[in-house]
Amino acid sequence: MAELTLKSEMFRRQRESDWKKLETLIGRVERGSVKSLSDEELIELPGLYRAALSSLSVARATSLDQGVVSYLESLSARSYFVLYGTRTSVMERLAGFFARDWPLAVRSIWKETVASLLISVIAALTAYVLVTNNPDWFYSFMPESLASGRTPAAETEFLREGLYDGGGDADGLSAFATMLFSHNSRVAIFAFALGFAFCIPTAVLMAYNGVIIGAFYAVYIDRGLGFEVTGWLMIHGTTELFAIILAGAGGFKIGWSIAFPGEKTRGDSAADAGKTAATVLGGVVIMLFIAGLIEGFLRQLITSDALRYTIAGTMLLLWCLYFYGPRNFTAERES
Repeated sequence: MAELTLKSEMFRRQRESDWKKLETLIGRVERGSVKSLSDEELIELPGLYRAALSSLSVARATSLDQGVVSYLESLSARSYFVLYGTRTSVMERLAGFFARDWPLAVRSIWKETVASLLISVIAALTAYVLVTNNPDWFYSFMPESLASGRTPAAETEFLREGLYDGGGDADGLSAFATMLFSHNSRVAIFAFALGFAFCIPTAVLMAYNGVIIGAFYAVYIDRGLGFEVTGWLMIHGTTELFAIILAGAGGFKIGWSIAFPGEKTRGDSAADAGKTAATVLGGVVIMLFIAGLIEGFLRQLITSDALRYTIAGTMLLLWCLYFYGPRNFTAERES
């Protein structure tokens, strides 16, 4: 044991000056930037890094003091990041997310997006037909807290007024937007997070969201207000519903990768799918925030059907072009 300790001390004394010099240079880069080093120091840095790796290899092979091994492992890892890691600012990362990462992630799950959309549409059509033929179905599909008196028993004039009444001051609308953002975010996160259970809970949530919309439409179309309620709903719905469908698609992506991992292990398959789905979800939260602002402010402040349809169509067109329009992602990555 004494002999091993002596060898460890000799090993450290012979090489410690180079380690300390490397540590000093790395520390300066970490606290500032590579520009803080002189030309001579930049040329010397790779050689010091290779020497540290060599020392680490020897220390491990000869079972030297564990403290020396741990120190060299940490120093080598820090040096590798400085030499070969990508050092980007927060603004550069945000720019990369919006310009490349988010739209690419959405494109990669287009099949899951179609599945999420189809489930929602089929559920909405089913609920619409059932409520149209038997209004009692409405109460099975629509939670009372969301109905807010908009039921088959409501007067037509009451339903019409709800579509055009500004209903409060700016502060009230702001609070309403915040509440809707929180509610819709929870729906999207649940649809995403529950996908791991082989997609089943996500599919149920997509269907549930669909039947609520179908039942809601059945009430208004029955009173001849289909055109009006579409403008009232879609001014924010083209963003909000798109976001929820994408969140469901992210859940399907994870669930499908677990159910059918292919040649990978289920853990590796889920991890890979999770990275893509998490990128999508990050963008979904932004979409829901935008939808919450539109729903809380513009929907009730703008009472023109034509303007509501214009905003709804414009938002849908912009989202489709952003996600699926022709773009050169390779050029954006290089820039």
